[in-house]
Amino acid sequence: MGNAQKKSSGTSSGVFSPVHSRARDGGNPGNAEGKKAAQVNGAYTAEETGNTGTHGVNLDAPAGDLPPPLARLKNEGNMLFKTGQFGLAVQKYTQAIEGYTQAKEKYTLSTEGHTLSGIDSPEDLCILYSNRAACLLKDGNCTDCIQDCTSALELRPFSLKPLLRRAMAYESLERYRNAYVDYKTVLQIDSSVQAAHDSVHRITKQLMEQDGPDWREKLPEIPNVPISAQQHRREEPSADVLHARAVRAEEEKVRKAEARFTLLKEEGNDLVKRGEFEKAMQKYSECIALKPTECSVYTNRALCLLKLDRFAEARQDCDSALQIESDNKKAFYRRALAHKGLKDFLSSSSDLQEVLRLDPNVREAEQELQEVTVLLRESLLESNTQD
Repeated sequence: MGNAQKKSSGTSSGVFSPVHSRARDGGNPGNAEGKKAAQVNGAYTAEETGNTGTHGVNLDAPAGDLPPPLARLKNEGNMLFKTGQFGLAVQKYTQAIEGYTQAKEKYTLSTEGHTLSGIDSPEDLCILYSNRAACLLKDGNCTDCIQDCTSALELRPFSLKPLLRRAMAYESLERYRNAYVDYKTVLQIDSSVQAAHDSVHRITKQLMEQDGPDWREKLPEIPNVPISAQQHRREEPSADVLHARAVRAEEEKVRKAEARFTLLKEEGNDLVKRGEFEKAMQKYSECIALKPTECSVYTNRALCLLKLDRFAEARQDCDSALQIESDNKKAFYRRALAHKGLKDFLSSSSDLQEVLRLDPNVREAEQELQEVTVLLRESLLESNTQD
C-alpha cells in the first residue's frame, strides 16, 4: 500500500491513518488539487459506499464475504463517508484492510477439504481499497488515492470506480497522459459515464498544448477492455433518443453548411476583387447549391457573368434574385446591364428607372439611363429607316 500503510503517530489506538499522509501532497480540502478533484462527482457515488445514513443504520449488516468484525468496520466507514468525515472513514477502511490481510494469512483448508478459517474474497478487498481511495480523493490526497486504486485494480482488473477515481487523481496531479488512458478505459467499460467524456475533451486540449501535434504518440498504451468487463451493452434506443439524435445531426449539418457557405462567399468576393471572374462565379455557384435562397449570391454571380459577357445568364440570375427580394436595387441594375448587352434597350431603361425609383441617388443608374435612352432612340430610328 505504500504511503497509505504508515502508522499515525497522533493516535493512541494505533489505528493506521493514511489521511495524515496527504501533507506530502499539500493535500487538504482547500488546496488546488482537492478543489480540482471535487469538480467531478462521478467517482464519489458508488454502490459500495452503501446506504449509510446516520440514523437507523445496521452497522452489523453483512458485507459480502467479510467476517462480521470487518463488515462492521466497512459499514462504519461507509457511514462516516456519507456524513463527510473522510479522515475517520479512511481509518475504518484501513482497519478493515489490515484485518483482512491478517485473516488472509490464517486461511487454511483441512485435509478433509471442508474446514475453512480465515478469508479469501478479493472482490471485498477491492471494494475496501476503492472506498478508501474515494475518501483520499475527497480529502485531496491524490498520491495515496492512486496507490489504493491500483491495488483495487490488481484485485479486480477493469473495475470501473477505481479506474475513474485514479483518473481524477492523475488529472489533479497534472499527470494528463495517465489520466487520459484511464478515462478512455472507463469509456470502454461504460460509455455512458459523462464525467469521463467531459474529462477526455478537457485533457485532450491540455495534451495538445503540452506535447504538440504528436501528443498521441507519447501516451501510454490504452488497454483493450474484454467484452466480459464491459457494462451497459447498448439496447435499442427509444424513439425519443432517436429523434433527439436526428435533431442534433440536422443542426450539425446546417451549422457546417452555413460555415461552408460563408467561406465560399468570402473566397468569391476576394476573386472578384482580383478580377478572376470565372473562378469567382464557380464559388458563387457552390454557394447557391448550399443556400439557394440567398439573394446576394445571385447578384454577385450576375456581376461575374456580366464581366464575362454572358448576358443571358446574368439576366437569369437577376430574375432569381428578384424572386427572392422584389425590390433589390443591385438585381434591377445588373439586369438592366444584361438587357443592354442583349440590346434590349427598352427593358434596360425600364429596370434603370426602377432603380432610381427605389433610390434616386444612384448616379451610376442615372448615367446608364442617359446612355440607354440614346441607344434606344438610335435603335428606333434605325428600325424606322429600314421600314
